[in-house]
Amino acid sequence: MKTMKTCAFLLAVGLAGSAQSLVGLTPAEAEARVKSDDATVTFLEHLCDDHGGRLSGSAANEAALADLEAELRSLGLEPTRETFSMPGWVRHEDTLTMIAPVHRKMRALGLSYMQPTGPLNGPVVDLGRGAPEDFQQEIPEGAIGLFGPSARGRAGDVGKQALEHNMAGLMFINRMNGGQLLARTGGFHGEPLPLPIFTITQEEGFWMRRLIARDVPVEVGLHARSFNKPVEVDNLRVRIPGRTDETVMVGGHFDSWENGQGAIDNGLGVAQLLALARVLRDANLERTVELVWYNGEEQGLWGSRHAVAQGADAQNPPAVMLNLDMVGVPIGVNAMGHDDLVPLLDWWNEARGEGRLEQGVTNKTWMASDHTPYQVNGVRVITFYAPIPPESVRYYHDFADTFDKLTPELIKDSAGIIASLVVELANAPDLPSGKLPDEEVKALMQGAKLEERLRGVGLWKF
Repeated sequence: MKTMKTCAFLLAVGLAGSAQSLVGLTPAEAEARVKSDDATVTFLEHLCDDHGGRLSGSAANEAALADLEAELRSLGLEPTRETFSMPGWVRHEDTLTMIAPVHRKMRALGLSYMQPTGPLNGPVVDLGRGAPEDFQQEIPEGAIGLFGPSARGRAGDVGKQALEHNMAGLMFINRMNGGQLLARTGGFHGEPLPLPIFTITQEEGFWMRRLIARDVPVEVGLHARSFNKPVEVDNLRVRIPGRTDETVMVGGHFDSWENGQGAIDNGLGVAQLLALARVLRDANLERTVELVWYNGEEQGLWGSRHAVAQGADAQNPPAVMLNLDMVGVPIGVNAMGHDDLVPLLDWWNEARGEGRLEQGVTNKTWMASDHTPYQVNGVRVITFYAPIPPESVRYYHDFADTFDKLTPELIKDSAGIIASLVVELANAPDLPSGKLPDEEVKALMQGAKLEERLRGVGLWKF
């Protein structure tokens, strides 16, 4: 329910629905304009096809970011770069070969921060889920472990256990079938992995598991050539001044894995932010809106961590941060554990009338995307519940994460609903603001049972 303060404000400016700017840009109008604009669809197509994947620190990432910067300048905006250093990683040809009982080159990808190793051969040992109890078996020195797809613990933690048993490498079974490979980071600390860890297909992983269950010896060979390399990369920011300096931030990561085009993850968010830039550039909003394209998310949230700890948001945190990471057409909006955001989000959703999100407002904290460093540091954050169709989303982080997996309707419809909420947040008179105290944030994270995971990725500060 709206507060008396809100109702008085709405009456004073002659409104009957949700908050709108004094020059007439309502949430509904912002949504309609975005849905009728094909420019962001075209831009994302060219970004994906012209540059491919956008691994942080790569030439493709920089060239794609330059294209985005030029596009924003063509709109009369003044984007700024926030340069920072991060633990980069260069992928070279890393190979995994089944030697016995069948000789064949396997489909495999090294996890980031894997270091040059080999060539070497070793017997394969089934480690189940990679839990500590799975290591309580006889493990030959130099063995190569097989674990997953439902794994316990992070790959780096499993790697440390494997190293204690003098193992030579690990293979993580992909969670999707069909020959897919889920690219992923080896750890959020940017440290070299203690031994090579590959993600492999479900089909080859289950094949080896069946052989081992029948006591048929399995042997593989590996050769890792990828390596760590510190890099400098940029976050890109666009500030759309409002009548006050209080800021609504909307962010999404620009980088992707390089084995596909990064269209689903997170070219979609790149396009949604551009759609916001196009519709809000001439708006007369109450609050300032800042759009941020982060780099380094896939390998450890490096761009958002920098922004909060040392960058532009360290001294002047936003009132609220809305994160766009693989956001399909929203069917719900999430207050992320911030109870004081629920009334405003309920109001916005109810004001949509027949366009109400079917799952309404939820209030559950999760991690780990670029909202996490903000939330840990006392900024209220909002996310959407917006699943991408399963026939497309299964390909994220893979070779087939390409532009053709997204429809123009999905891109425009999702961006339209996002724009509606951003206008609401920018103009609502009762948006909660002010940095939350550490004790309140600590209780929120502990209540969501996230303390152990936050400690594991180096984000627990309490």
